[in-house]
Amino acid sequence: MTASSTAASGMNAWRVEDLGMDDSEVFRIGPNVVRQHGVCVRHSAMGPCGARSVFSLIWMTACVVAWGGMMIASVSQAVADEPGESDLQQFYRDYLEKTFAMQPLLATSLGDHRFDAQLEDISAEARSRWLSHDRDTLAALDQRFGKAAADGSLSVDDALDYQILRDDLRRSIWLTENFQPFEDDPRVYGGYLSDSVYSLVAKSTLPMETNVTNAIARMKQLPRVVEEAKKTLTHPPASVLATAIGQNRGAIAFYRNDLFLLVGETKQEAELKAAAEEVVALLEEYQTFLEKELQPRATGEWRIGAERFAKKFELVVDMGITAEELLAEAEQEFDRVQMEMAVIARQLWAERFPGKPIPPDDQAGRRQLIAEVTAAVGRDHGEPETLVRDARQTVAAICDFIRERDLLALPDPDRCEIIEMPAFRRGNSLAYLDPVLPLDPAGASYYAISPPPVTWGADKVRSFLEEYNRHMLQILTIHEAYPGHYVQLEYANRVPSLVRKVIGSGTYIEGWAVYTERMMLDQGYGDGNLALRLNQLKFYLRAVANAILDHRMHCSGWSDDEALTFLVRDAYQTEGEARLKVVRAKQSSVQLSTYFSGRTAMMRLRTEIQREQGDAFHLGRYHEAVLSAGSVPVKLLPEIVRLRITSESPQP
Repeated sequence: MTASSTAASGMNAWRVEDLGMDDSEVFRIGPNVVRQHGVCVRHSAMGPCGARSVFSLIWMTACVVAWGGMMIASVSQAVADEPGESDLQQFYRDYLEKTFAMQPLLATSLGDHRFDAQLEDISAEARSRWLSHDRDTLAALDQRFGKAAADGSLSVDDALDYQILRDDLRRSIWLTENFQPFEDDPRVYGGYLSDSVYSLVAKSTLPMETNVTNAIARMKQLPRVVEEAKKTLTHPPASVLATAIGQNRGAIAFYRNDLFLLVGETKQEAELKAAAEEVVALLEEYQTFLEKELQPRATGEWRIGAERFAKKFELVVDMGITAEELLAEAEQEFDRVQMEMAVIARQLWAERFPGKPIPPDDQAGRRQLIAEVTAAVGRDHGEPETLVRDARQTVAAICDFIRERDLLALPDPDRCEIIEMPAFRRGNSLAYLDPVLPLDPAGASYYAISPPPVTWGADKVRSFLEEYNRHMLQILTIHEAYPGHYVQLEYANRVPSLVRKVIGSGTYIEGWAVYTERMMLDQGYGDGNLALRLNQLKFYLRAVANAILDHRMHCSGWSDDEALTFLVRDAYQTEGEARLKVVRAKQSSVQLSTYFSGRTAMMRLRTEIQREQGDAFHLGRYHEAVLSAGSVPVKLLPEIVRLRITSESPQP
């Protein structure tokens, strides 16, 4: 479909069924907390509208993508004192201890399993106490450590952690004060209703019988979550409610089927089945509430407006530039990448279209050239049933290349498993990295791939597979796993600082992943394959487009049709991919800007360090220096890298 016919079709009136969802194939953007909010703040990741809660963790991711790990003797003592720990680290442990007591699911999501049988009180009164705890902690932090931070008497590591923790608390307080996700966003409650149990049986390294016992205990507490949702939800945006409706269908399917597949054989089968049946009945009744009672009043505004966007951008992206400055830079980069794509497409034209005249060398002709060549290249794809296998097959060659070129030391042992994405977590992206929990690091990370929904027709499936063709799958593996998210987060696992194990910058995390896509090809991966390079540029153009879309939809009033025209005509995305991206832009803010902003920071730092070092520059040692301190705010990265570049890099 062309951009003009796309616009004429009135895509802004999208429906859940347009996305091909049913009970087993649901629209789910839940794993993408990092991608959703830009600040991979593991314990303090903000929900779609800002509140610090377990939902923020579950929302990830993908997204997604983002927790480091910590080697501890016993997960039951996950936040116990560490010998020789600084006063600042102990201060943070005390903060986490109090936080976990108020938010048990948050503890589980970080890998502290002492609270696995409990669920938090999510009433307005309880949530007010969460905010007070953050305010009190910020005041205490400044009182105890502010003077030492100001006069430079803190150690280098503590000075870094002081700034990260202080910024995180300020960000959390502002977001909680300025957004009301428990009132406006029914997806919040979905995290408690499904992921509270899924996280136990899929992620915990405790014995399965223990996890089942805890899961049953939590399942018995879910009625009060539904009761709170019915009492608290007011006027959610229609697009957000549509997603929540699909997620709840997926939760019903989880309790009917997937739960038992994850648990396997258990002596508690009868008790688990009885508990699950009660939850299914509860969620079916909740489904009726969502569709019949809440939907008629789903009139809320999803745009956050220019003022709040600018402030949230400042706090979340946290790289020392304004939202307007990033937009201007993104629009300039968008034009540059299009020209680079045209150069590659021109070289592929005769191979893909022998004897056919190349389009004219003007703006419209270059757009046609890129669109036709990318479409032709996209026809080299696998089948829906082989998608996960095809992704798995990309790993060996990519890892061999990284080792042979000494681009960095890969994690050993490798604990990344490539799986088919759980049905209730499918939605607006093909893949996500679900990393090991920071306080339970003995588990695995999961690079999850989603096949197209079984309800889709042949044309939609073909479009999906053409978007994620054999070339694009390699770029996706580079981004999500090697040397992207999985490798970076395994390095973060080894950071001694508890603050940096739990709090991380989504701008850094996404920036690193996007940086590695071009870096790998620049160093020779793919042996100069032009189709692979074209897909890499298309994937990067998507990151640049994300930043433009994010700003324009929230601050400039772009309609769905305007956004879709931009994505399909100018960014060469398929209609299905563009639809999902528009939905995502309406259900998040600022997070879509982290890909381009982070990659820009990474590229500039690489250029600076390489220029400074000249012939002494070693790419592998540079990468290890970048990764060595954890997922720190990119504004702090230059000083850290310069301090570490000459020291021995840690081996993951």
